[in-house]
Amino acid sequence: MTNETIIFEYKNKNYELIVGDGVFIPTATTKLLLDSVLADVTIPCSILELGCGAGVVGLILSERGVVNGKFFASDLSKSAIHAVMKNFSKYEFTVEARQGSIFDPWVGDKFDVIVDDISGVAETIAKKSNWFNGIPCASGSDGTLLTQQVLANASKYLNKGGRLYFPVISLSNVHKIIKSAKKEFGSVELIKRLEWPMPTELYADIEQLKIAADKGEIILESQFGMYTCYTEIYRAQ
Repeated sequence: MTNETIIFEYKNKNYELIVGDGVFIPTATTKLLLDSVLADVTIPCSILELGCGAGVVGLILSERGVVNGKFFASDLSKSAIHAVMKNFSKYEFTVEARQGSIFDPWVGDKFDVIVDDISGVAETIAKKSNWFNGIPCASGSDGTLLTQQVLANASKYLNKGGRLYFPVISLSNVHKIIKSAKKEFGSVELIKRLEWPMPTELYADIEQLKIAADKGEIILESQFGMYTCYTEIYRAQ
């Protein structure tokens, strides 16, 4: 694995992270997830992050004192697990990191909080964007496949009263995801929302995006001649 470092800024503090090939780089969605969990979780508890990337969510939650003992993290990428271990060691926090798909590494385990940081955009858009850079994104044509797998299985891995935090991005079938969440959980609440301009690299395929929007695979909104997207963070309990 080739190591490189990036700087992730959160709440006026910079975190130097080791990353590498096959490691997802944190985005604005990462910050919104952090905002949501930190606004909601006030006492130390057991926390699992799915799709942990370089591990910055776990680092910051550990630093803020809401992690009970050690943080639990998993990712499909072997390089990501390597990066997580290096980053937690550097910042002197404890992590149990396992490689595998979604809940496969955690059979038989339960947690107070699960943070879903797995891709939630339509697969064709993921391939055209600059977010993944060769990282696999098997999210399906409407971006719901991975999120629905998380929603369908999360309750088996949550302690009584446990909570799942998951992002919904308008470059997916938002309504399908929320419908699935409400089917699986008694309470599904919107915690945070962020609007942002559609990445410029996607404009070259705007006609295909319009077709996807007509099919209901994504939501495409425009304001003052610009296309906009949004990210929402939900809590399911």
